Amino acid sequence: MSAIIVSGLVSGALYALVASGLSLVWGSLGVFNFAHGVLLMAGAYVAWWVSAPDGLGLGLPVGILASLTFLIVAGAIFYFLLVRPWVGKANAELAVIMTTIAGSIFMQNLVLEVFGGRFKTIDQLVEGTVTVAGTPIQAQNLLTIILAPLLLVGLWLFLTRNRTGLAIRAVAQNQDAAQLFGISVQRVYILTFAMSAVLAGVAGILLGGLFNISPDMGTDPLLRAFVVVVFGGLGSLPGTILGAYAIGLIEAFASYYIGIYWTPVVLFAVLIAVLVVRPTGLMGRPA
Repeated sequence: MSAIIVSGLVSGALYALVASGLSLVWGSLGVFNFAHGVLLMAGAYVAWWVSAPDGLGLGLPVGILASLTFLIVAGAIFYFLLVRPWVGKANAELAVIMTTIAGSIFMQNLVLEVFGGRFKTIDQLVEGTVTVAGTPIQAQNLLTIILAPLLLVGLWLFLTRNRTGLAIRAVAQNQDAAQLFGISVQRVYILTFAMSAVLAGVAGILLGGLFNISPDMGTDPLLRAFVVVVFGGLGSLPGTILGAYAIGLIEAFASYYIGIYWTPVVLFAVLIAVLVVRPTGLMGRPA
């Protein structure tokens, strides 16, 4: 039982990081970024390439720093290339879906062309096994369980205590009113995409320490993140975090008791059941 809960918490922590970035972009711009999964993948690949002996061999700390720096730039570039041209225009949501899917496919093939299809591995941030309440836990898993909530609390404090974070919330609530108060909406959008990319990249680095990395490693977490965002409530960060851990635990229990192939069926059945009762998700509000 304890092993199942640990597995669910690890999955929930990773889903929370990925889905929070997705929810942040939706809350600010009202669009879904379908390239979010490749940002996760890019974070893992940059960390591997900079740190690994068969890459630049500069060590994992430098690799992580390089990865996070790259993702800040990549998030801003993604916004300028894939989203900004459509902001404020008719059918912007549909256009952004198309452009971000195209960007995602381009990035996957670019990575495949540059680094090949062979699986890569990132050194774990912490190695070994620790025992918690009698349950042996891989240290990297424990780090994931602890680190994700800390980052998300930091994100919440930034959005509720910092002037820039409050500006992001103001734009999300009323873009026109925010502009009247002198808030640069474009800067908020760029910052939102950069923060979203960093959250995805951290998830990619943690995931890369647990499993092999590959060009399509962001696809499944992106699908789960969409389920989490809808499950928790569109645009609701607390709902997204709650939904992520709920989905992670449901997935872990379903995989153990029913079978891994039935897990997606269970997840979507739970999602549909929740939406029947609460069409806005667990903590979403009517538009």
